[in-house]
Amino acid sequence: MDQFIINILFVGASFALYIGIAVWARAGSTKDFYVAGGGVHPVTNGMATAADWMSAASFISMAGLLAAGGYANSTYLMGWTGGYVLLAMLLAPYLRKFGKFTVPAFIGDRFYSDTARLIAVVCLIIASTTYVIGQMTGAGVAFSRFLEVPNTAGIWIAALIVFLYAVFGGMKGITYTQVAQYVVLIIAYTIPAVFIAMHLTGNPIPMFGMFSTHTESGMPLLDKLDQVVTALGFNAYTADVDNKLNMVLFTLSLMVGTAGLPHVIIRFFTVPKVADARWSAGWALVFIALLYVTAPAVGSMARLNLLTTVYPDMAQQTENYDAAAQNPIRYEDRPGWIRSWEETGLITFEDKNGDDRIQLYNDDSDAFSDKAEEFGWEGNELSVNNDILVLANPEIANLPPWVIGLIAAGGVAAALSTAAGLLLAISSAISHDLIKNTINPRITERGEMLAARISMAGAILLATYLGLNPPGFAAQTVALAFGIAGASLFPALMMGIFSKRINNRGAVAGMLTGLLTTLLYIFTYLGWFFIPETNMLANTPENWVLGISPQSFGALGAIMNFAVAFAVSSVTAAPPKEIQLLVESVRYPKGAGSAPHLSQH
Repeated sequence: MDQFIINILFVGASFALYIGIAVWARAGSTKDFYVAGGGVHPVTNGMATAADWMSAASFISMAGLLAAGGYANSTYLMGWTGGYVLLAMLLAPYLRKFGKFTVPAFIGDRFYSDTARLIAVVCLIIASTTYVIGQMTGAGVAFSRFLEVPNTAGIWIAALIVFLYAVFGGMKGITYTQVAQYVVLIIAYTIPAVFIAMHLTGNPIPMFGMFSTHTESGMPLLDKLDQVVTALGFNAYTADVDNKLNMVLFTLSLMVGTAGLPHVIIRFFTVPKVADARWSAGWALVFIALLYVTAPAVGSMARLNLLTTVYPDMAQQTENYDAAAQNPIRYEDRPGWIRSWEETGLITFEDKNGDDRIQLYNDDSDAFSDKAEEFGWEGNELSVNNDILVLANPEIANLPPWVIGLIAAGGVAAALSTAAGLLLAISSAISHDLIKNTINPRITERGEMLAARISMAGAILLATYLGLNPPGFAAQTVALAFGIAGASLFPALMMGIFSKRINNRGAVAGMLTGLLTTLLYIFTYLGWFFIPETNMLANTPENWVLGISPQSFGALGAIMNFAVAFAVSSVTAAPPKEIQLLVESVRYPKGAGSAPHLSQH
């Protein structure tokens, strides 16, 4: 059978499953639409949370980033996992006890202010939209390769599918669909990894294989990889990081951003009891760890596979790399996977020195330029998009066609499950918090459902437009969304739960400070509203303030948010007595039924 037909079968079967589940679990009420009726089992919810969590950025981009940057990019792993722990320990159980559907509803009630609610809605929409861009980019990459269509067509197809099942199913449809997507996604990620680890090291467990011996050369795999990359002018794969401050801030930004991300927080409102919220967080961590401990192995093995594909003599070498570097493969002998990815435009070849061979090396390195000149090389000729490495892995390792079909279904599942969760967060913020609680409190339940569906359709269109013109790789765009959520929403949630003294003025001032400083810093380097060519300074380490990158600024935004909120609250009146009692009641989760609800102020 043709590979294209196998891909269509796998992706088609998984879609039929998702849409079938969405129809079976169709939302009948707004409670079903927003929180799946509030009766989901913790293990089920843990799986759904894991699928919601592991976006296209985790599935597609993270191993690609680790492959390209080695140890320096391990910040993504640490930040995303660490933030999840913050969320599980500090926020989830308390928010579940408070018993509201959405993040803005908690902020509006706790800070007894419609202004605070409105700002929370704006922060949520900005962070979630930035995040959806990353999912759309990822889904576009997956669809374009496996359906053999251009990248733009891939993004439109993804938009259509998400629209169909998120709009009809709501949270109830999404929860059970995400359980199915988790199963597809984890099988698709681990099976190729096991095959590749066996092929390179003879050890079937990828995370152990990464620290085993490379079979062809008899050296430890990571030492081998270090030698191969340095022989081509790249930094050593395991090299340390110069700018420790930026590394720490970036990890922190990802952590507080993760804990402030609305679409994951909403998941904890779907379980019956507060204890279940803690259990689902624990289960989700187990399900997420399965993918996260495999990713570094997949990244390092993909990088070694790619380089030894271009320089086959390097695989057995232990010392004479220069001779091996002068014998790369001929362009016409390139393997089939390079040909098929060239059609999508995500791998490009340009023969700069006219020798019909592929040169892949670091042409930005001044230290390596003399050696490149001596070899007669005139620049790097093969550019490979990081986002394709996981999807191309089974083809690079010559795995059977059904594994490639499986990865196709997994990559698509990862992007769609997160996109659906995000769009639900956006639409509930607009229909529930903006229309029902602020603009028109007398709206009927039918009217609210209609508003939720219309706002979701609008959000999908906006995300598709931005996905066609994205500000960076999938995982980098996502990192920006985390910075925005971390600087604006996370501090407000933390202070709302743990401090009785923070009042409405403090919270509003803090959220505005965090959001605006972070956006200003990001737009300075990446262009106003991510529009190309509108940035005020070039996005290079020399221009960054104290060497802090735009992606790392969220942590500083969060610190400013806390500081301003405490300062303003300390010079203005304390919150009303009933709000202080509410904070106390939310904080003691023992014997928790639901928290006392207040009349709207």
